[in-house]
Formats: sequence, C-alpha cells, structure tokens
Amino acid sequence: MNIAQMMKTAAAAALLAGTANAQDVTLRIQTHYATEHPSGKLAAQFVDDVETMSGGSIDIEMFYSSSVVATTETWDAAVNGIIDCDMTGGAYQTGKNPAFQFVGDIMGGYDTPYQQLSWLYYGGGYDAAQELYNANEMQLVGWWIYGQESLASSKPIAGPEDLKGWKFRSPPGLETEIFTELGATPIVMDFTEIFTALETGIIDGADASGLANNVGLGLYDIVKHANYPGFHSMPSDHLACNKAVWDGLTDAQRRIMDTSMQKLALHTAISNEKNNAEAAAMLKEQGVTIHSWSDEDKAAFRAAAQTAWDGWAEKTPEAAALVASHREYLTQLGLIAE
Repeated sequence: MNIAQMMKTAAAAALLAGTANAQDVTLRIQTHYATEHPSGKLAAQFVDDVETMSGGSIDIEMFYSSSVVATTETWDAAVNGIIDCDMTGGAYQTGKNPAFQFVGDIMGGYDTPYQQLSWLYYGGGYDAAQELYNANEMQLVGWWIYGQESLASSKPIAGPEDLKGWKFRSPPGLETEIFTELGATPIVMDFTEIFTALETGIIDGADASGLANNVGLGLYDIVKHANYPGFHSMPSDHLACNKAVWDGLTDAQRRIMDTSMQKLALHTAISNEKNNAEAAAMLKEQGVTIHSWSDEDKAAFRAAAQTAWDGWAEKTPEAAALVASHREYLTQLGLIAE
C-alpha cells in the first residue's frame, strides 16, 4: 500500500470513528430511590442493561435519592436540560395538568401491576399518555410498577365500614377525595411526620408504601393492623426523557431503552410480589393482623374512586380522555360494570 492509499484508509477510518462517536450519548437520569433501596438496585440493573446492550454507545449517569433537584422538580430539570430524563413518576406533575394523575396513580383502578401495564401496551394507554407527555416536551419511555400499596393502622381495616371516621396520613389530591367519600378523615402531612403522629395517636393509620417497604420503614413496630393485597393505590413510576434528547437517539438506541424498561417493569413487579408475600407471612407470625378485602369491598372502593375520577375528568380535556380510556379498559377486564 502506497502513502496515498494509506492516507485514504486513515481518513476513511477517522470518518467512521467520527460517525460512531456522533451516535454516542450520555444520559443524565434522576430517580428518587436510594441506591440501597430494592427499586434503586433494579434501576442500577437497568443502567447496566442499557450500557451493555448498546455496546457503550449509551452511557447513563444515574443520580439517586433526588441528588440533583427535589423529586417534584425532576421533570422541569429534564425539560430545561439540567438532566436528560426523569425516573420518578407522572403523579408529581398534576399541577401542570390533572391528567397526570391518571398516568401516575390511577387509584382504585387495576388490581395488579400486570393489568395496569396491559393498559399501557394493549389498551391504547401508550398513545394516550404519549400525547400528554409530548405536549409537555417529554417522551414517555415506560413504566415500572411495584404493585399495590398497603395501609398501616392501629385499628382494624377489614372493609369499607372500618374507614368511617378513620384518621390517616394521606398524600394530597385524588386520594383524599376518595377516602372522604367513604367516610374516612385523610390528613395530609409530610412523610417524615408519620411515625410521631402514629405513636401519639394523632392519626389512626397511614398510607405510606407497599407492605414490604412499610416493614422496612418500621410502621408495624408501632401499629398492628395492615391490609394485603392492597386495593387503593398502585403508583406508576416512569422513565420520561426530554423529547429533543429522545429524538436525537438512533432507532437502535431507542429500542434498547424501551426493551430495558420492559425488563425493569417485569422484575419490579415479580420481585415486589415475592417480597410482599414474605412480609405478610412474617407479620402474621409477629402478631400483626392482615386484612384481605373481598371483591365486593374492593368494588365499593372502586365505585367511590370513579366518583372522584369524574370530578377530575372535568378539569381538562386530557384528563377526561385518560379517564375514559381507563374506564373502557377496566370494563373489558371485568373490573367495573358497564
């Protein structure tokens, strides 16, 4: 090979390298979960999957425990380019549009994470949600749902009748309306105030997280009643990326992100199902009473939830569209009557 040919070969190699490097990307993602939390560990596996399958063309810098901005500010940080993607949940954005409630925590809707995920992928949910996300300069990549949350209580919570007059810590918004409809007294307070409020009797119970997470928090060291499986709340954590950043990825990179999210969704659901079942068995041995609501009792809660949904559906056209989509799919699944 002469010098001219060598120079041409070197130039071609440099061009190819430049093209490859042009496709390399670093994604800065924030999650509210800590590295040692089970969901944080699953997020770390997601990072490894993406980086491995992409052959290094996608590098992820994951910020755990909302270390860049507050959890509720993660979305805006992604929109404004401080980070690239939000790995928290849509329910934090109801201030932008009440419709985000119905992609974040539907409340009183589906019984299992698999049903809720099936709405996203087979019930028209992905397109309906994507329209909302895109209108707010973001792209929904996928959900990871850990399952139904359980309540902690100092009093029996065996059915809807026990909710009458029941004072409990509640997050703000839709949940307060549903439980008020059933006669409960929701008290909105910061998560960190739950323990003192339970110990002093200011509240009778608390909505905190799933059963296994509640055990980890020590709630059942204070109160001795729980419900399992849960029925009232099943948050959809999401991965949502800045729309321009997402559009700048190659088709292969987007497919890798999507596939990795679907794996994360599966392992989040099945690992939490196992952890919650183990927690329920352990709590029973420790003398905690586990209440399992009947299908009829769950239907009563779902009916109260639908009353609240209708009020939220009136707030914006986007909220109305998502409520209608869920109601149609829940009817197909036989979870609500036509």
